[in-house]
Amino acid sequence: MSFAASLLSTPFKPLRPRIRASDSDVPDSLSPDWLESRRKRPSGPRLSFSAEEAVRYQLDALMFNDQPRPDYGIEVMYRFAGFDPFERSTYFGPFFDLGQFERFRRIFHHSSYRVLLGHRERKILSSLLVKENSYKQRVWIRGARPEEEETFQFTMVQRVGGSWDGYWLTESLLHDGDSFSGGVAY
Repeated sequence: MSFAASLLSTPFKPLRPRIRASDSDVPDSLSPDWLESRRKRPSGPRLSFSAEEAVRYQLDALMFNDQPRPDYGIEVMYRFAGFDPFERSTYFGPFFDLGQFERFRRIFHHSSYRVLLGHRERKILSSLLVKENSYKQRVWIRGARPEEEETFQFTMVQRVGGSWDGYWLTESLLHDGDSFSGGVAY
């Protein structure tokens, strides 16, 4: 008798589970505070955002910068930043090493960029789709301090390929004036 014939002639016996697990025995892979920790984590780019929505989301985060914790809005901006953290970047204009969040954060606290933190009002001055995957928007900002007004230009790029395929990221955030004439808090 062949091996295949012997398998066919053997009666089928269903396998019994060796271990029975009750609901209490199954470990929960998520910690009890998972949802709360997820809410505290800064959000970043979403595939569903258009370029204009990505700029608005970042400005909203900066408007309420210290909610739910200090510099949360700057953390959101850092997640949207489309620069390589291992190379010097022109995100703010001049070449800076922005790989560490703390350096990025300090520039936002510099006099010309601090107007964005907790700003009271903003108005879109112009928007331009430069190419299919490149978008620029100029925004006027009224800050929280008296007579504090500045204009900024966001340059957004939509990534093609890789893990960020289709996401709009901020290539640069430029101040319209000479933003670093007084030195850099770097």
